[in-house]
Amino acid sequence: MVVAQVGCGIFIAHWEGGLRKNKLENPWPDYFSEGKNDSEDSSLRFATCQLLWKQINSETEKIQEELNKQLFDNLISFLRQSHSEFQTKKTEWMCRMKSSEIPTAALVLGVNVTDHDVTFKSLSEVLQDNVTPYVVSLQAKECPGIKHLLQKLMGQLMDCCVDVDSSEEEECVNISQKKIRCSMASLSKWYESVTKKTGSETPSKKRTSSSRHWQSPPIVVIFKDMESFTTKVLQDFIVISSQHIHEFPLVLIFGIATSPMIIHRLLPHSVSSLLCIELFQSLSCKEHLATVIDKLLLTTQFPFKLSEKVLQVLINIFLYHDFSVQNFIKGFQLSIVEHFYSQPLSVLCCQLLEAKKRVNSLSHNQCENIRSLPSFRRYVENQVSEKQIALLTEDSFLKEVTQTLLEDLHIYHENYFTVLRCLHVFTTSLPKYPLGKQIRELYCACLGKRVWETEEYGSAVQLLRMLAKDELVAILQKCAEIFISSGKQFSNTVEKLEEFLARFQNLEGEHVTYCQITLLELKESKRSKKLTKFEMLRFEVVDFIDSLVRSYLAPAEMQTLNEVVYFNTANTLREHLNAAPRIALHTALNNPYCYLKNQTLKSDVGCISNTAPDICIVYKLHLECGRLINLVDWLEAFSTVVTAVEGTDPDSVATDQVDEIIHARFIRAVSELELLGFIKPSKQKTDHVARLTWGGC
Repeated sequence: MVVAQVGCGIFIAHWEGGLRKNKLENPWPDYFSEGKNDSEDSSLRFATCQLLWKQINSETEKIQEELNKQLFDNLISFLRQSHSEFQTKKTEWMCRMKSSEIPTAALVLGVNVTDHDVTFKSLSEVLQDNVTPYVVSLQAKECPGIKHLLQKLMGQLMDCCVDVDSSEEEECVNISQKKIRCSMASLSKWYESVTKKTGSETPSKKRTSSSRHWQSPPIVVIFKDMESFTTKVLQDFIVISSQHIHEFPLVLIFGIATSPMIIHRLLPHSVSSLLCIELFQSLSCKEHLATVIDKLLLTTQFPFKLSEKVLQVLINIFLYHDFSVQNFIKGFQLSIVEHFYSQPLSVLCCQLLEAKKRVNSLSHNQCENIRSLPSFRRYVENQVSEKQIALLTEDSFLKEVTQTLLEDLHIYHENYFTVLRCLHVFTTSLPKYPLGKQIRELYCACLGKRVWETEEYGSAVQLLRMLAKDELVAILQKCAEIFISSGKQFSNTVEKLEEFLARFQNLEGEHVTYCQITLLELKESKRSKKLTKFEMLRFEVVDFIDSLVRSYLAPAEMQTLNEVVYFNTANTLREHLNAAPRIALHTALNNPYCYLKNQTLKSDVGCISNTAPDICIVYKLHLECGRLINLVDWLEAFSTVVTAVEGTDPDSVATDQVDEIIHARFIRAVSELELLGFIKPSKQKTDHVARLTWGGC
């Protein structure tokens, strides 16, 4: 059975037969078609969803690579400098050898810990492709002691059977794999043998390897979560490594989530003085998110869009929970899946040319789905009566109009994002940022309502009418560049902006800033209500921008067929992403049918289902008790329910055997409730437990 309520609950499934036999090649198309009355074109919707996510995922990887490029280039430059000094035996490196300093890169990544794995994975791949094959990634949970750390280090480097304790050498008789003691001396010998073997290769092989890796490549050890490592493990490793730094090039990379000062808090001066530390700062997660939103949402490259409420849910989770861009992208992916699953007309959520082709093949039921859209109903109401009849009765005419409306929606988005960027250039120059500092804030404000009717927009317009000439000219130049890059549809707008710029140049001799106006002159000008040429021109510019906003930044929900490309079910997304474990647990125990969808589990409110699991029966009985629960009474009530379930006569011959089974089931259910935190043992009374939760949750 395929459960449609994905993410609602977790249950153990006992599979019949082997995993390979029951493994479906691709179960997701079935999921798209089941659970919905309208399963038409489910396979096409699934294929479109897959293709769209593949393109978006590729774009996110490209964004990640571009954002990390500068950071990785700086790290490679640091490694190259350290490596060249070791290879050429320069005086500076000799000084480091004498003082036993280890080149160390302190990589500050920020508190978005869930994104660190992606960054370190990319860093390891870059280093292995261009610098050295000897890259080791260590995590604190895998290295509770120095022996475990050395075991992981040598295991990843040598890819062989390693031993922590030398006394166990005789026990390992694996001949196919090498056996080495985990020590820095063994690592030094291994590195020496590997570099000699590389040096003795044929010139052609040597040339091939040197094109990718450096000669005598360094060993790079990455501590992914440096703050989580115990102080003793770090101290021991650094001290041991410093004693062998003259034997092979070693470079450490510390992944830091908080502050570089954590190095000096974890390590005493005698140990930190063994490190030659250089600080590297990654791009902030907010800047990363701004780039992701700009490339994925504020573009016509991808037809899928998020409504204001859905986007606000994802942004709130990012800002108030984890600062994780990867989790934001996963939420975006979930929105795509939910949209294509729940909206039959999402089959048209594709590129414009493909969408027009698909419109021609729509069935009558799908045409009825279009007619039932709220935005299309509003469109029909505004048409003349003859056209209304044709739209509601003739499928062929409806398809023609749908193609036109889809094209209008595409043009709307092209114009929308261009004017939005222009407005953002104006508003970011204002004090206190009435419409937000980030473009995502402005985008959310424009998505949900008519932004020109808001109080924030009114205050922004008033501030714009007080800008100085230099600021206004610089902003107009940026806006002109934005409109020029957007295409020919804004050619008239570009001409108008260039006209404004030319008129501003003719006002060079006039005083145009309020800084040069005394308070008395300002009061006098207000009384006379005479405006200078600059003020009149400034008002004209602001009015022109205001007219663009009113023309092109209408809310998305006002556009016809917006339901095809916009996902607006914020509640569904919030249920999946904002977990409420206590409520979910109470619902599962009080009403198991909600998750299991088993008809036999249906019961009236307040009643105990005859086929409910033992823990559900025990949980419902405990809700009827007070602060202390008598285990004997609880067992008798449980036995009464269970015997009624199984149709067992309490006076039958096998009563003793049934009682033992029921008693065991009761003990197990009570233990599970204790594990979940609903009850605890009580010392106040014998054979009693204390209840810990109230109010049905």
